[in-house]
Amino acid sequence: MDCVVYKSAKKEGCYLYIAAGKSPEDLPEKLRALLGHLAQVMNLTLSPERKLAQADVTEVIERLKDQGYYLQMPPHDYRRD
Repeated sequence: MDCVVYKSAKKEGCYLYIAAGKSPEDLPEKLRALLGHLAQVMNLTLSPERKLAQADVTEVIERLKDQGYYLQMPPHDYRRD
């Protein structure tokens, strides 16, 4: 499955995967408002064999099929100083 990955300028560490053939304008208005400006960072072809650094590729593919996008939130850092 082909997709385009965008980085949110408003939410540090958030990345949005959008199914090929769709654009950020196709997203729900609330999501667009939350993320602010989106900068395209890469095009990807996803398959079950492909590894992603911070997401389960199977879940990403399913979300892309079901809703047309997948929102990757930044990992939480639970360490205490």
